[in-house]
Amino acid sequence: MKIVIDFNRIGKFLRLLVKPTVMLIAIYGGANAVLFIEKARPSDFGFYKDIFSKEMLIKPSKSYPLRKYGDSLSTQDLNDAKIAWQYFENNYQENTGLFNSVDKYPATTFWDISSSLHALMSAYEIELIDSLEFDHKMDKGLKSLQQIKLYNNELPNKVYSTISLSMVDYTNHNSIEGVGWSAMDVGRFLGVVTRINKFYPKYSKSIEKIISRWNIPRILGKDATLHGIGFSFKDKSVKIVQEGKLGYEEYASKGYILNDYDASESYKYTDFLKFIDIYGIEVGADTREVKYHPAYNFVLSEPYILDGLENGFDINSRELAYRLYKVQKRRAKITGKAVAVSEDHIDKAPYFIYNSVYANGKKWICYAENGDEANDFKQLSTKAAYAWATLFNDSYSKDLRESIRDLYNDKKGWYAGRYDKNGEINEALTANTNGVILEAIYYKLHGPILKINYNK
Repeated sequence: MKIVIDFNRIGKFLRLLVKPTVMLIAIYGGANAVLFIEKARPSDFGFYKDIFSKEMLIKPSKSYPLRKYGDSLSTQDLNDAKIAWQYFENNYQENTGLFNSVDKYPATTFWDISSSLHALMSAYEIELIDSLEFDHKMDKGLKSLQQIKLYNNELPNKVYSTISLSMVDYTNHNSIEGVGWSAMDVGRFLGVVTRINKFYPKYSKSIEKIISRWNIPRILGKDATLHGIGFSFKDKSVKIVQEGKLGYEEYASKGYILNDYDASESYKYTDFLKFIDIYGIEVGADTREVKYHPAYNFVLSEPYILDGLENGFDINSRELAYRLYKVQKRRAKITGKAVAVSEDHIDKAPYFIYNSVYANGKKWICYAENGDEANDFKQLSTKAAYAWATLFNDSYSKDLRESIRDLYNDKKGWYAGRYDKNGEINEALTANTNGVILEAIYYKLHGPILKINYNK
């Protein structure tokens, strides 16, 4: 049989075949270009999935009861601020310019140094202190941070003495080698750096002297993610590990990005995002459970309230924060008690807890720093309640503010919280609790501290 080849028909078929192939290549190339551009800004929920399937991971709420800022401060606000600032007056170390992390305990971390410097700037801007006191404390503190010894001569140690500036361990004993660095702490401090450079440029040279000594690329590695040296719950060792889970990771990464460091991979909310149904509310959580990855995937208020107060919510953190706020509101309705959970110091062993909506596969769970369950120490967190009541404006925000109205000593500052089990006050006094309250009062007057415009 003679085979007749119709080249015209074959050509037409090949053109039909090539056309969608070219289109697919173009789509793929375009998607990758968009993904590259996406690194420069917060990723939209469902962005990656939406390119190929048009299925959104979640449908953002149409409205949020966000509080409008710009109001003048009430007498109550100013009194709250004075109580919070009293903590810092009591815990200032004149010889170094640093503040104690915990009342009368002369040690600090860079997370708490950040809380203290935010508190100092907020106190000045709401006119609790004058320019002489502000400049004296700011100048003294920044000069001390230029002198501190670094872990492995690379990055800030996790803990320092506020008296001697020596590297110390978690029991405040001198440590010649140090105990490692925290990418989360450095990231939060870089937010402070942004605030100082933006609003107090006369201190920019001091900031440059501090940061120029740090090997920040060591934190970011080659993959634009955050790494710290710390203890791994997985194999009980000290090593360099990826640091930060959903909420914390994105909050800390913003500090790096604002200072022109590439932390774009850690900035993505979608990479390890899953949703946990709690009381019919889909709450965002990190897929990286501790049995497979170092560190727990705590879902709690801390990173979201700080992101809202300091950076201003982006589209992603706003939705995650609102869901987290709503689920605590729902639990309060069920239990009949105010609910605001976060990480906090407590006034007895184990001394520090992560009170969580979700962690390690469990709902409404509390852990100590060593990974032990610590449910007897669940509490209403003063700073979380105050911050949520500032960021949102609905009936529950009013309940939260009322729930903590007596959790302070006007000569010492705001207490960390109230225990759920027995209703007793957790009398721990900390820079973080009192710093967050000062940030919240600043927010009510001026809005987000760094005034980032996500719509540029």
